[in-house]
Amino acid sequence: MELNENTLNVLKNFSTINPNLIINEGGKLKTVSESKTILAEANLDQMFPKQFGIYDVGEFLSVLNLVDGPRLRFEDTHVVIGDRTGRAFIKYWYCAPEMLTTPQKDITMPECELTFQLDEDTLNKIKKASSVLGHGQVSISVRDSVPCLTILDEEDKTSNSFSIAVDGDYQEDDFNFVWSIENWKMVPGNYEVTVSSKMISQFVNKETDIKYWVALKL
Repeated sequence: MELNENTLNVLKNFSTINPNLIINEGGKLKTVSESKTILAEANLDQMFPKQFGIYDVGEFLSVLNLVDGPRLRFEDTHVVIGDRTGRAFIKYWYCAPEMLTTPQKDITMPECELTFQLDEDTLNKIKKASSVLGHGQVSISVRDSVPCLTILDEEDKTSNSFSIAVDGDYQEDDFNFVWSIENWKMVPGNYEVTVSSKMISQFVNKETDIKYWVALKL
C-alpha cells in the first residue's frame, strides 16, 4: 500500500491535534485532542486493511521519509515500510490501542444559532492577525447586520483588534461566540461553519471529506 497525498495531509493535520492515533480498518479516521476541545473526522479516498495504533504520528511520517516511494505491508504486530527498489525496509511496531487517546463517541450537533462561510483566505488572515497582535481568541458577532470575525483579547477591552466580515445566516443578532485560536487546527481550505449556544461548533471542509468539532470558550 502506498499512502496518497490526501492521506498524508490528513495524518499530518491530525498529528497537530493529538500525536497518537488509532487507524481503523477502512477509510475513516478520527482523532480528539487531549483537552477534548477538538474532535476531527476524515473519510479518506483509500482503505487501510486492518486496525493499528500509532503512538507518535509525527515520528511515523518522518519514518516514511527515510525511504524513497514508501510501500507499506501490514503485519499482525508491525508494518513493514519498504522503498520502491526493495533494497531498504523499516519495521515499525504498532502501539496498543489502550495506550492511546481516542474519541469515545460521535458528536451530534445541537440546534445552531449561526451558520457562516469561512474561506481559506479569511482563515489565513485570521491566523496571521492572531500572530501579529499576539491575541489567542477569535470571536464572531454582528456589526451593522453583518457577522464579523474578530481577533482580540477579551480580558483587555483596550487591546488592538482585527475584524473581518463573513457571509452568514443567524437567528438573532445579540450573540458573541468565542474560540481559542489554538483550537483552529483545520487543514487549509474553505469551510461551512455552524455554531451552537451549547458551546460547540462544526467546521465542514467543502473540498475534502473532513469535519472538525471545536468547543467554544465559556
